Amino acid sequence: MDLFSASFDQNQVAPLAERMRPRTLDEYIGQSHILGPGKLLRRAVEADRVTSLILYGPPGTGKTSLAYVISQQTSSRFVKINAVAAGVKELREIIQDATDQLHLYGKRTLVFCDEVHRFNKGQQDALLPAVENGTITFIGATTENPFFELNSALLSRSTLFRLETLSAEEIRRGLELALHDRERGLGNYKVEIEPAAWEHWINYANGDLRRALNALELAVLTTAPVEGVRRIDLKTAEESIQQRALRYDKSGDYHYDIISAFIKSMRGSDPDAALYWLAVLLESGEDPRFIMRRILVHASEDVGLADPLAMLQAQAAANALEWLGLPEARIPMAQAVLAIATAPKSNSVIAGIDSALEYVRLHPNGEVPLHLRDSHYPGAKTLGHGKGYLYPHPYPGHWVEQDYLPSIVKDQVFFTPSGMGKDQFENRRRKSKD
Repeated sequence: MDLFSASFDQNQVAPLAERMRPRTLDEYIGQSHILGPGKLLRRAVEADRVTSLILYGPPGTGKTSLAYVISQQTSSRFVKINAVAAGVKELREIIQDATDQLHLYGKRTLVFCDEVHRFNKGQQDALLPAVENGTITFIGATTENPFFELNSALLSRSTLFRLETLSAEEIRRGLELALHDRERGLGNYKVEIEPAAWEHWINYANGDLRRALNALELAVLTTAPVEGVRRIDLKTAEESIQQRALRYDKSGDYHYDIISAFIKSMRGSDPDAALYWLAVLLESGEDPRFIMRRILVHASEDVGLADPLAMLQAQAAANALEWLGLPEARIPMAQAVLAIATAPKSNSVIAGIDSALEYVRLHPNGEVPLHLRDSHYPGAKTLGHGKGYLYPHPYPGHWVEQDYLPSIVKDQVFFTPSGMGKDQFENRRRKSKD
């Protein structure tokens, strides 16, 4: 070790996000669904019984940090490899070294690979025997769907854990810890931060703690102290991530105004306005699941049977959001919004169910007609259940006239077709009183 390396302090040059990596499970922020008290992964780490894992989730959710915590809280050797640079030859050398360590010293080896989706088939095949026989414990981290990117053999021998985007409260907690930590963070600076600056960082972090920490560090280090205090306002916060704050408060009136504008633009068949308000919501850091719920509701409430495919597109977008996360999911979300905004409109579905609910609340005792009652259990037919029921399929058009409502309700009409939509789905009603 030379003089330079002896005096080198990693905390002097490493980025704040790197310095603030958690060292224990108690320091780790987020992912309580897999690391909370009593959860499987936490129990495995605490018992030093970690098996091969695949950590899947958006950037900044703590995949690499979790691997580091596992390495610190277990007795295994920790080896980090690069998915692109680590060729088959290097992997075999790592496996041989791990074999020697296990046989000679009883020491297990934990091999961590970030961006494991960049592993080619040859690399994965080289690792597989060592994973199978327990020579190494493999932890792979990826932002891509592992079912698409990893071969089934490696995936089947690993436990998959999905990491979720951090909440606003978790982002704030991470920032505050870094701001006050004297050993690894910014605690040696005297800093005052305006509430608007905090909110701006939290919103634009979009669940990525690393992004928020980078902005915090840049703002603190580039702000000149005045009377010993570095005061950070909204303008400084905006400059630290090169993004102006949108006027948006998730708990304020303007939040509800934007949601209202988004909904009314879809209902009003204005695709440009719908996309604009969707963009405002996304850029403001709104929970994408909250946005997706609005899209799902209005695919049925405002389009309904005028174009049933709108609901299918909305559901597909919801599934895509769960699988992809942002920013990729913005595309299927926009597709669903455009499908709703450009579709013919009908609210006959909501009018129908609401009128039926209102009637049932006022008249709760309508009895099931005998011919519609279940006739399959012993003795049902002796009670007259099912007698006179006409099975529709043998009849022309697979339809036959008969009453399906209680006698006190049979003259009520709950569903009124709007006549909208090119395929006239709503007009396929078959009742003689029509």
